Amino acid sequence: MNYLVTGGTGFIGSAVVRMLLKQGHSVRVLDDNSRGALRRLQDVAGDIEFMERDIRDGAGVEEACRRVDAVCHLAYINGTEYFYSQPALVLEVGVKGMLNVLDGCRKAGVGELHLMSSSEVYQTPPLIPTPETVPLVVPDPLEARYSYGGGKIISELLAINYGRQDFSRVTIVRPHNVFGPDMGFQHVIPQFVQRMRASDEPVFPIQGSGQETRSFIEIEDFAEGMRIVLERGEHLQIYHLGNDQETSVAEVARLVANSLNREIEIQPGSLLPGSTLRRCPDISKMRALGFQPRIPLADGIDRYVKWYMMRA
Repeated sequence: MNYLVTGGTGFIGSAVVRMLLKQGHSVRVLDDNSRGALRRLQDVAGDIEFMERDIRDGAGVEEACRRVDAVCHLAYINGTEYFYSQPALVLEVGVKGMLNVLDGCRKAGVGELHLMSSSEVYQTPPLIPTPETVPLVVPDPLEARYSYGGGKIISELLAINYGRQDFSRVTIVRPHNVFGPDMGFQHVIPQFVQRMRASDEPVFPIQGSGQETRSFIEIEDFAEGMRIVLERGEHLQIYHLGNDQETSVAEVARLVANSLNREIEIQPGSLLPGSTLRRCPDISKMRALGFQPRIPLADGIDRYVKWYMMRA
């Protein structure tokens, strides 16, 4: 098939591009590299068609949708610091970008759309592990953080409701804390590595008590999950793609310290407004398609630290 991947020079996007190429598909990438980096695709540059476009540019997106069979839409502004500092831009890129992709697909007759959403659409989950059927929530429209989750909720609604009449297949994937080499530095594991490398002090301050939890999936496992969704995912279905091994933030810090041969003493602190105390996906729907995460968190952290140390 011929695929368009928007946001294809990002951390997750570039992994999706490589997975598609490995499966024998033709791939066109659209990105403005404002958050991504073309160097992530340097080794496969001769195997892709790259279009440097802003997802907010309707004409550019329409051009990119021509002569493709399916679109994987990942273009968005990620990174917690941006949710707080540039919420209007997060929403503009998210909502305008989604509408441009839908218009481009409809005009070009693209049959399939696969949307990358987020676990942030339900914020504080009412159930742990969390299934795809929980309510989508914006707890406080005045809190800047929810610009990200709010934009993803709108994107899901647009994809589903346009999908009812304009597409042969639409799927939605909600990633849960994907990590690995060359991810952005605005996330918890890279920040822990950077901070421990910058200081030999044993006291290690963190946000919150340390008992807050997340469930991390290594990028290779995530790419395999995406392959399965693209091959077997059903029309108008939502899939939580992650690992259902719940880990405390304190344990993540200890695993990073172990990988760096460090001893640390965790110092609890205050949480940012809107932070979620627990997050762990129910991945039963993905398992029913044949998916199984294989890379333990400790091994994934070791891999990330080795990548970081080679570039430090």
